[in-house]
Amino acid sequence: MGASAAHGQYGRTYRTHGKWWPLVAITLGNFMLLIDVTIVNTALPRISTGLGASFASLQWVMDIYALALAALLMVAGSAADLFGRRRLYVAGLALFALASLACGLAPGAGVLIAARAVQGIGAAAMFATNTPLLMAAYQGRDRGVAFGVWGGTSGAAAAVGPVLGGLLTEYLNWRAIFLVNLPLTALAVYLTVRHIRESHGDLPRPRTNPAGETPWARIDWPGAASFTVSAGALTYGLMRGGERGWTEGGTLASLAGAGAALLAFVVVERRAPRPLLDLRLLRRPSFAALMAAALLMQAAAFPYLTFVGLWAQDVLGLSPVQAGLAGLPLALTSLLVGALGGRSLQRLAPQLPVGIGLLLVGAGALLHAVLLGDGAGWATLVPGLAVSGLGVGAAMPVLVSAALGAAPPQRAGMASGAVNTFRQLGFVFGIAVLGTVFADALHDVTPGAPPAAVRAAYVSGLAHITAVSGVVAVAAGVLVLAVVRRGSEREAGAAAAETGAASVGAGAGAGV
Repeated sequence: MGASAAHGQYGRTYRTHGKWWPLVAITLGNFMLLIDVTIVNTALPRISTGLGASFASLQWVMDIYALALAALLMVAGSAADLFGRRRLYVAGLALFALASLACGLAPGAGVLIAARAVQGIGAAAMFATNTPLLMAAYQGRDRGVAFGVWGGTSGAAAAVGPVLGGLLTEYLNWRAIFLVNLPLTALAVYLTVRHIRESHGDLPRPRTNPAGETPWARIDWPGAASFTVSAGALTYGLMRGGERGWTEGGTLASLAGAGAALLAFVVVERRAPRPLLDLRLLRRPSFAALMAAALLMQAAAFPYLTFVGLWAQDVLGLSPVQAGLAGLPLALTSLLVGALGGRSLQRLAPQLPVGIGLLLVGAGALLHAVLLGDGAGWATLVPGLAVSGLGVGAAMPVLVSAALGAAPPQRAGMASGAVNTFRQLGFVFGIAVLGTVFADALHDVTPGAPPAAVRAAYVSGLAHITAVSGVVAVAAGVLVLAVVRRGSEREAGAAAAETGAASVGAGAGAGV
């Protein structure tokens, strides 16, 4: 009798603890893909030295990953609904691991950039499936706990990325920032296969349907292709324009190609029976303003930190670890605001936390521009980073739920996918534009120039890019406060409120 009772107790304990293995598997993958956006920051000087990479190549090492991730999020969500979310998640993990190995073994900058693009493709498959898998794995209170942990680790990735990159670069090698993904992806694959059940979306899944249409044909491939070409050509044109001039033939051709591809995307989406993005959503002023806010916030709040890392190591002589720690004030204040004020912020009219948050992001960046001088050190950045962190912590948690509220309930998934796609594009375009401004400040610094001249050029470049970031964020904040209204949130808020954080996860299935 005692043995039976003990066995029953053991079974209850195992079930209680074993139910969290799906959360571990999904959170691990999500953490890896997000951390790889910023883990490269503090390794860039060592990558430049080790591979002889130019400044433009370093920009592509950062940008190509986020570009591939953004361009394929929505199509990956559609594929996951059709062919199985666990299947696509495992495939994404495997591709991410192989690409990480190629990054770690890259003999030159070109191979590293190509491998980073493949990494981004794997990351898109992982990102598009992790929250729908969480929704399928948990119900009720457990779902709330699961999404709380998932959201917390997502926020922590921004803080941990540069520090972890600095530790691996300083004490091992810059290649270790990629190779560390291999055992982690192996563990995530094992846990996923063992503990997560397959799930699909609401779309029919037979090999063929009565009309003879295969599942592959249900994905908006023309829309995905034109969107990818437009984003890639625009990014390339922005970088090339800063390097070779805005009237140079290749620059003009790239920008014209981006415009033509964007026009093609609009035409395709208006005619597609199942578009990646229903363009009618953009006719809603609140939704359109929130998409602009998502893009501009990501462009203003984070990309300039890449160039701060270069300054901290190349000019101030900080180690990779110290350079990574320099950005912690932003991450810590952001996490603090999100953790302590998350519920209160969600009760406010969405234009207030998002709009005021953007104004704070802008104020922090402008504070950098004012305080930076020739004698500036890393401590000069602390006040501005802290203020920007307050803004990020206030605006970011509300942004996705506000986008859900500004769209019809039946388009909640598409709305969430769109806002996260715009966020990633903001980082891509931010790196491209600010890199152009920063490179222009360094243009007259020749090899062998006096340290004082190098320092002055770096400070000038940082002052310019932080001023641009500040103006962009302030303009976005004013736009949100003027256009976004609570009424639009009520229009569709019932569906979002029904499942709380899980409704955000539902959006991920359609393209986050």
